[in-house]
Amino acid sequence: MTDSPARPAVTPQVEDRPKAATELAPAEEWRVVVLNDPVNLMSYVVLVFKRVLGFDNTRARKHMLEVHEQGRSVVWSGAREPAEGYVHRLQQWQLTAVLEHGETH
Repeated sequence: MTDSPARPAVTPQVEDRPKAATELAPAEEWRVVVLNDPVNLMSYVVLVFKRVLGFDNTRARKHMLEVHEQGRSVVWSGAREPAEGYVHRLQQWQLTAVLEHGETH
């Protein structure tokens, strides 16, 4: 081994750069909406909400009544990918479910 002179410590340089628009914007919100239909029984809709969305009986009945009385209910909101998954699963259970783009506040 040879003796070599000590190297000075190198400090990494960090650039102060403006963040891209995607880094500044909050995540977009998407809503899963179940619409009323003349086919499914109210008890069936409650069952589907419990199985697909994990609602307890009280919450499932609340959303079922919104669908029945108001024609629609927002049953979930959040990121697009899981929202698409919920819409697909609800449709597989023969509920009329749609995806809506929500406003971020």
